[in-house]
Amino acid sequence: MKIQYPTPLQKGDKIAVTAISSGVERPLHILLEEAKSNMESLGYQVELAETVWTEEKARSATKEKRAKEFMDLYMDPTVKAIIPPWGGQFSLEIFPLLDWEKIKKMPPKWILGYSDISTMNFVYTTITGNASAHGINFVEMSAPTLDETSSGWERVLTANQKEIVTQQSSSKFQSSWEKVFKNPATGFYLDSQTEWKSLNTKETFSGRLLGGVINTLQNIHGTPFDQVENYLDTYTENEGTIWYLESVDMSAAEIYRALWQMKTNGWFKNTNGVLIGRLSGYTPTKDYQLKDVLIDIFSKENISFIYDVDTGHLPPQLTLVNGALAQVFYEKGAGKIDIHFK
Repeated sequence: MKIQYPTPLQKGDKIAVTAISSGVERPLHILLEEAKSNMESLGYQVELAETVWTEEKARSATKEKRAKEFMDLYMDPTVKAIIPPWGGQFSLEIFPLLDWEKIKKMPPKWILGYSDISTMNFVYTTITGNASAHGINFVEMSAPTLDETSSGWERVLTANQKEIVTQQSSSKFQSSWEKVFKNPATGFYLDSQTEWKSLNTKETFSGRLLGGVINTLQNIHGTPFDQVENYLDTYTENEGTIWYLESVDMSAAEIYRALWQMKTNGWFKNTNGVLIGRLSGYTPTKDYQLKDVLIDIFSKENISFIYDVDTGHLPPQLTLVNGALAQVFYEKGAGKIDIHFK
């Protein structure tokens, strides 16, 4: 079977914003308003759904309301893409309430986001075989201007299936969110030199992309929504997989345990390479470092890995498409990724 790609986004298309996890508190509604204005300036229609405006108990609304709103928007033929405002903690609550059989029968549409949205995208792609996009969240589009890496979301979502979309490693990244929180809707503060890292001076590998945030993906194991083995056998047997992963506030030992669980459950079967994003809130465990974790998990399997890649909670980040065939090129601290929609 082949991965199904949404119809490329076009100017004039409607983008729906629904909070499947956290909504936006009143003091930060400026983020929604500015992002909507900026997206409309780019030529898109934007529908801000009810859940985006509220937040209580670390959720935008009840799981029932979040699930219904998502289903209604996904079933709406006038909605061409769904971009949640940002992540949160509880997107997994809505999975049992979604009608996955109905979703499978509908034409695929783009879902874009990261953090807890990656949990939704991961389950959506592995259950349906529809591509999804890991990249910038809607509220981050409130920036007056976006850097080249962040703005790549539009090139990816508007590409047709004959195109190859090339994305380069960034020149700088944002090491802290402090200035962003103090100055909402002013964009990222890219203050540190980007350097992709590897054990080798050169790396090249290819495969179908799949991944997200380790913190939340590990919770999928053993649930009815863990369809990874079937997905890998159905869609990646010939080309193999490139995993992209990152974490928030996890120690080296916690990352090791999570990756060990994924490996033991067969998730890294037929894996050609792994991209580890910049880790937010990471701490070593005594003298046990991230590089040690990656060597312990992947080296014995002859799986290549690159770390401190442009994905995760320390922007900017590449737009990586779950299910798409990708080629990764790395040399001396920099890299690029070619995405093929086939």
